[in-house]
Amino acid sequence: MRYDPEVIASSDTEEESQQPQGTTAKHDRKPPQALLEFMVTGWGAVDVSAGDPISGVELYQARRRDLSERFPGQLMVIPSGVPRTRANDTEFRFRPATDYLYLVGDGEPDEVLVLEPQVEGGHRILLFAEPKSDFKTTEFFTDRNGEFWVGPRRGLTATANRFGLEARPIAGLEELVRAHDRGLVLRGFDPRVDRMAQDLAGDDEELITHLSEMRLRKDPLEIELLQEAVDLTAAAFADVVAALPQATRERDVEVAFFKRAREAGNDTGYLTIAAAGSHATIMHWSQNTGDLRRGDLLLLDAGVESNRYYTADVTRTLPINGKFSADQRHIYELVWRAQQAGIAAVKPGADFQEPNRAAQAVLAQGLAEMGILPVGAEESLRPESQLHRRYTIHGVSHMLGLDVHDCANARQEHYPEGRLEVGMVLTVEPGLYFQPHDLTVPEQLRGIGVRIEDDVVVTETGCRVLSAGLPSHPDELERWMAGIWAASPD
Repeated sequence: MRYDPEVIASSDTEEESQQPQGTTAKHDRKPPQALLEFMVTGWGAVDVSAGDPISGVELYQARRRDLSERFPGQLMVIPSGVPRTRANDTEFRFRPATDYLYLVGDGEPDEVLVLEPQVEGGHRILLFAEPKSDFKTTEFFTDRNGEFWVGPRRGLTATANRFGLEARPIAGLEELVRAHDRGLVLRGFDPRVDRMAQDLAGDDEELITHLSEMRLRKDPLEIELLQEAVDLTAAAFADVVAALPQATRERDVEVAFFKRAREAGNDTGYLTIAAAGSHATIMHWSQNTGDLRRGDLLLLDAGVESNRYYTADVTRTLPINGKFSADQRHIYELVWRAQQAGIAAVKPGADFQEPNRAAQAVLAQGLAEMGILPVGAEESLRPESQLHRRYTIHGVSHMLGLDVHDCANARQEHYPEGRLEVGMVLTVEPGLYFQPHDLTVPEQLRGIGVRIEDDVVVTETGCRVLSAGLPSHPDELERWMAGIWAASPD
């Protein structure tokens, strides 16, 4: 299938075999000439698959057209990125750069999306990618990024068909870039691109900001992909509950969640927080080195990143033995009421901070009634006071999408100081954290941390909770856990 006018069909031909010089490691030995000559003989024909279009390909094309209209006459260079070093010569699993994913839909290392301005107006939209190896040159095994080391590349024909654009060999990228003296570049993702584009003049920040603001409102495909990530996350939470009776460590929880994330998705969207006992009072506890003790709470903040790279971000605070104590329930119910107030405040036209204000008001009132605050709730909520934040610390919402903290480069007046609009997806996640050594808190409450987080999409009449299938009310949570254990073969 062709997608005019952007697609220009490409084929894996002799042009594709002109691969750039590859990479080698410090201790790689140069193969003898006899081996080099032997390695390029005796190969059958390379399978050149046409590939199927990615779902929603027309939406990605529309995003690229919108970008073209926003920056007329300007060259734009947007790389997928390169694998990141984990230690020495080992790398993290590759994930394409977020803006590249938003404009293309998927990606391999070293790919580069280019919008080249045309004299007659508009842009030619090109994707530069590695060709498939034809085994007529030796890079497929002498290059550490060659096919024998990392597997076959998608190739140009499949790239053009999959993404609905013209695909060209990556070897031609530098010539195109060098032909321009002005352009906008997403730098810091691919050193090779940074080098090629070092002499290009242009306001790169303007491109970065605009792409972030394009992502503020999710289209129907994005909401569908986010719902998929949330559903996988809910299933992974159930996996954790099923594992709890035999689990003894926070890492057992992390492993149970990751199994689903990796089997059904791409990965986790961020480091899993499996915080038991007083570790739940540490906002970003991800070491997960603690023990699980019956009678304690487990704060699990985790999200599955789907195979299309959208991530969920959900938190539940679970009684490890399946039942809240009276003190635990009291704190949990206060946080739950705060979250319900925050969710109710999510509606089109509302100030982005309104869910936070609504939730904080409930938390401050509850803390005052418990005698923990040294002042009344009304005084604490004043901008010059905010004493209740000693126990709640963080805001209640952030944008969600391809990044767990999405749209971070948007202008302040659009986010977080802007208005909510239909299609925006955000979290609502109030919490209370009583540090184990906080003498302002009753002794029996010290070391308790509770956070409840759901993902919501703004609708015409309010919002829809994407993670509503995962119980959050304490009674429902206890019944849910008991049901999972009752159904377990163990």
